[in-house]
Amino acid sequence: MARRAKDEIQFGTDGWRAVISDNFTFKNVAIVGQAISDWIRKDLKPIGGCRRVAVAYDTRFLGREYAQIIGCIFAKNNIKVYFSDRPVPTPALSYGVVKTRSVAGIMVTASHNPAKFNGIKIKTSQGGGAPTEVTKKVEKYLEKTPVKTMDFDKAKKERKIKARNFNEAYLKFMKDYIDLKRIRKAKFKVVQDVMHGSGGRLLEEVLKGSHIRLSLMRAEINPYFNGGKPEPVAEYLDDILKKVKKEKFDLGLVLDGDADRIAAVAPGGEFISPQRILGLITLHLVRNCGRKGGVVKTTCGTVLIDNIAEKLGLKLYETPVGFKYISDLMVSERIVAGGEEAGGIGVQDYIPERDGTLAGLLLLEMMVYEKKNIKRLLYDMEKEFGRYYYERSDLELKGRKFDEKRMKAIKKLLGKKVVKIMDYDGVKLTCEDKSWLMLRPSGTEPLVRAYSEAKSLKKAKELIKVGEALLKK
Repeated sequence: MARRAKDEIQFGTDGWRAVISDNFTFKNVAIVGQAISDWIRKDLKPIGGCRRVAVAYDTRFLGREYAQIIGCIFAKNNIKVYFSDRPVPTPALSYGVVKTRSVAGIMVTASHNPAKFNGIKIKTSQGGGAPTEVTKKVEKYLEKTPVKTMDFDKAKKERKIKARNFNEAYLKFMKDYIDLKRIRKAKFKVVQDVMHGSGGRLLEEVLKGSHIRLSLMRAEINPYFNGGKPEPVAEYLDDILKKVKKEKFDLGLVLDGDADRIAAVAPGGEFISPQRILGLITLHLVRNCGRKGGVVKTTCGTVLIDNIAEKLGLKLYETPVGFKYISDLMVSERIVAGGEEAGGIGVQDYIPERDGTLAGLLLLEMMVYEKKNIKRLLYDMEKEFGRYYYERSDLELKGRKFDEKRMKAIKKLLGKKVVKIMDYDGVKLTCEDKSWLMLRPSGTEPLVRAYSEAKSLKKAKELIKVGEALLKK
């Protein structure tokens, strides 16, 4: 018996993702498009008397074609569409939702997943990721209504679909957000690895006319990502790590496939995890830019953020994994910065969205303000707030089941007493010396993610091995 589409389509922590030509087919994309249309028409109020939706795509295979399918379904369902005229970063689409006063946004992307995947992200009218209650509603609408569509060129001729360059307003915002006048006078040497994604040459556009010596790597479009995975983690970044060291760059920056996540590299080729980037950006926004409010980390976030929040008098929030939870807080509370371990960082006085390019610009701005390269900034931060070593490992289940009950029964880890257990998003065990281990099933891939942190790299790695052993038994 053939499976129904709604059995194949499930939204995870950041949208629906599936393998192209397997579950991610033209037919299933159309079914999702109709379900989103039903949600928009039945659950969302018009803005300015009109239901408009912004639709965009990144550089992945068939991205534009999938986006056109969705746009044509919206048009037939009497929903006006602003359709991207080129591949764009997810933050550009998110910002475009707000600028066009759209009721929602749709981004065709699989973010950091391998090239064989594509996906769909839903954005709210405020530009943030759709919360779980929204994606659950969309899932309930799957196959409730027959797909209604029309020809793309006809929809454009009837002005039901209008082409739009979402990068224009996005670039203007970034230039206004940072102190570009001060940055232009600086002479730092910077390299950015775009990982063949939709970040393209946007950083180059922002810094045009400055004395910053910017080099780009993998900036050309390649839907296959040259056989790699567009994820800003150390195992995929050998080239930029070597380049920063060999050519003596002051800062290396890395984006993921849809440019909403960041990693960085310090002089000498040292990988800078997103956890430490969040710490630096928080310090910069509070101490150099005078911003006030709270700071948000996820349950697998570093203790470093706790220490920074305590000393700076910031309210600390902790959420489940998934930027949509941080996004919700950025709407309801005054948040200086919020970030997830995977590299998504959002900041105050912006839309409630993560943004890899903007985060990189803020690191550069901090260097300019304090007249130090990134390595010195890291040293100063960790001297003041502590040095913590963070590790992560992605473990395939291969038919095994993650036994939460067994993990919660653990009383000691590497000889240290477990003093706190959190189980609202996987299981996290925190020890008396603040070291911790967490196991969490992924919401986007068939994996269990193991995280650990300790005051020595050796212990952090040993904790990961404990997590791996727990899964194997």
